[in-house]
Amino acid sequence: MAMKKIQTVCGYSCSGCDHHKKECPGCEATKGKPFWTAYVGIDQCQIYACCTTERKLPHCGKCPELMCERFNRIRDTPGITEEQATECLAAMEQELHARR
Repeated sequence: MAMKKIQTVCGYSCSGCDHHKKECPGCEATKGKPFWTAYVGIDQCQIYACCTTERKLPHCGKCPELMCERFNRIRDTPGITEEQATECLAAMEQELHARR
């Protein structure tokens, strides 16, 4: 059976995340406050806040500033290589362009 694709405002796929459904129910369920925000010292994901609260958009694919500097924070993820970050960002961008 195919895994259900979870759509997030940023285009990241929670479906394949090791933390999903364990300590994290996903971005929509937490209103942009997934488990990892506690580890980086923020109350809410900056991408989620910008997209939903500030711009009132359904996802970042509708934003004229896609892919903004907020997306580069993924490069600061512990244990992720530059190559992995670049691949992840490219996949997110592709997903968001497909939703336009």
